[in-house]
Amino acid sequence: MKTEVYNIEGMHCAACSSAIERVTRKLNGVETSEVNLPMNRMTIVYDEAVVTEEMICNKIKKAGFSAHLRTETEEPKQVDTSEALRNEKMTLIASIALSAILMYISMGQMWFANLPIPEIFSMNAHPVNFAIIQLFITMVVIFLEKRFFISGFTSLFHGNPNMDTLVAISASTSFIYSFVMTLFIDTKPHAVHGLYYESAAMVLALVSVGKYMEGKNKDKTKGAIEKLMQLTPDTAILVDDNGQWEVPTDKLQVGDVVLVQAGKSVPLDGVVIKGSGSINEAMLTGESLPVEKQEKSEVIGGSISVSGALYVQVTRKGEDTTLAKIVRFVEDAQGKKAPISKLADRVAGVFVPVVIGIASVSAIIWLVLGSELSFALKIFTSILVIACPCSLGLATPTSIIVGTGLGASNGILIRSGEALENTHKVNVAIFDKTGTITCGTPTVTDVASKTMSEDEFLSLVISVEKLSSHPLAKAICEEETNRNLSIDAFDGTFENLDGLGIVATLESGQSLAIGNRRLMEQVGANISAEETDALSDAGKTVMYAAIEDTLIGYIAVVDQVKDTAKEAIATLRKMNIKTIMLTGDNAHTANCIAKEVGVDEVIAEVLPTDKAAVVQKYQDANHTVMMVGDGINDAPALAQANIGCAVGGGSDIAIESAQIILMKDNLMDVPKAINLSRKTMENIKQNLFWAFCYNCLCIPVAAGVLFVPFGILLSPMIGGFAMSMSSLFVVGNALRLKGKKI
Repeated sequence: MKTEVYNIEGMHCAACSSAIERVTRKLNGVETSEVNLPMNRMTIVYDEAVVTEEMICNKIKKAGFSAHLRTETEEPKQVDTSEALRNEKMTLIASIALSAILMYISMGQMWFANLPIPEIFSMNAHPVNFAIIQLFITMVVIFLEKRFFISGFTSLFHGNPNMDTLVAISASTSFIYSFVMTLFIDTKPHAVHGLYYESAAMVLALVSVGKYMEGKNKDKTKGAIEKLMQLTPDTAILVDDNGQWEVPTDKLQVGDVVLVQAGKSVPLDGVVIKGSGSINEAMLTGESLPVEKQEKSEVIGGSISVSGALYVQVTRKGEDTTLAKIVRFVEDAQGKKAPISKLADRVAGVFVPVVIGIASVSAIIWLVLGSELSFALKIFTSILVIACPCSLGLATPTSIIVGTGLGASNGILIRSGEALENTHKVNVAIFDKTGTITCGTPTVTDVASKTMSEDEFLSLVISVEKLSSHPLAKAICEEETNRNLSIDAFDGTFENLDGLGIVATLESGQSLAIGNRRLMEQVGANISAEETDALSDAGKTVMYAAIEDTLIGYIAVVDQVKDTAKEAIATLRKMNIKTIMLTGDNAHTANCIAKEVGVDEVIAEVLPTDKAAVVQKYQDANHTVMMVGDGINDAPALAQANIGCAVGGGSDIAIESAQIILMKDNLMDVPKAINLSRKTMENIKQNLFWAFCYNCLCIPVAAGVLFVPFGILLSPMIGGFAMSMSSLFVVGNALRLKGKKI
């Protein structure tokens, strides 16, 4: 089997991607075909002995689109959708405004006899003018919303009717019937009552509201991928026999040696062959503290050197680097289909031909029974008008619009309607640790002094630590402000020992060492393990201080758990949702944090690609997974998950890879988002039930089943009014969500 990626042109909605998947899957020898709509890309797996590239492209071309094979060197095509969205917004505003004017002219005179309307457009005095102005306004709305007709009829002709098809057929039928009635007004003035232009215009305007809301959230993948790729520096310092040279990163080859200075990014994956220092890998591995590197240590491209100078030999480049794999994971995961039910679209595929069939058969039966053509046409039109999918088309979008608005008012931003629908199915919630469950910034929790007061001890330590840029040093220095201390910077000799700590010479000539247990062992300071074991067991990092070989005190630093973490985890467990903590940190620290917050399971020491694989494992076990994270390292898992949830304080990449964003950085908003989805889905089901019931009850009446026994016939005018009432009911029911507490 061969796997290829094709760039597709001409797609603009989910119906397009579905059509391409359907026609390509029909080719003998094709195993799978998945279309990534935001990236305009199709990934297909096929037997190259049976299927050829030309066959695939021709099949897609016959479906109304164009395709070409994407090469490895081809740059992704960047499409600016902001201008298109602005144009769509202007079109929507114009359509709504014109439809409102049309409703005022057409229905106003029927509802309110004294409504001020220019005499020239009076229904009774100038019926022809009354019809022509409506005809003109409706034609403008149809032109503005022509995409419904292009998409709807194209989908119908290719055997894939969707909501656009329903809108196009019903609007066309209302318009054509009204146009025919307009032609008869001059000789039959009562035909003025058979105009339903407003039905056609309002269907197009109202349904386009939902289309616009969906279009605003289509292009989220590109930004995340671009920012991931920006982690790789443009240039690197190449070291060879002739000296040091600044060269473009893409010119480096495997085996080249590069110099990585403090504050600079590692250009590509490699191994340290000389020097030592610390590397901040938080954006790639989730490790909250810098990792000490020395000879034979591996480094990851895109990570940042915090201290020291490292000579790194390149081991991987191009598509083989860790960063490139993360980019690929984001692309692949966002290209996969979410397991979400599109009930209205599925029903539409059957509903359209059934309604057309019922309308046609009913008209033929009445003709056979001897009725006039006008009567049969009235039956045919009445069925299509009463079956107008306005309420069906509004059932889901209106609830989603109100639901997302309710979420926004509570600080929960939901990127798409699909995400809002899918969230209610979540039964596994996976949390990143650093910056998600914890605050992401180390803070001092414990200070113990052996030979002096705490403030004197801290003043001595901080004066030296001010010379270091290490995150732990910065956390200790924060105590100067917290305790209102006034400390001058140390002006004696100072040495930074990578992986150990700091050694300074005091004015007295004595040596002051500040660092970890290994440094204390080197200077011969005796440490009482009983005093600090409890701190280590609590997941805290202990920094010791000694003058010469005498321990004078220690400071414990920890990345503290967020105040809302424990409550959020407990709430999710009450909702029968399994909670998992997934982190790149060491297992000891992870287990301590997990025990404190009460998660069901801990998975520690994982790389970004492993995180996505863990999500995939639970998805393969038929679970619906929500991933909650904040860092670049979480992006693949956020994209892979059924629902990616980014905390507001997280990185831009995490936010752009997620479907839900917590603006208040409050983990209690995670269960709130799930509860919001549940309430919204309940509202959607109510709307769909009403829309389907309405059609099931009214279509037989419009077909004339009550005409013979009771003389009751549903006219297109009454059908149009009933259709409007159905839509108002659906919108009103959706608005009830505003008062719900989540």
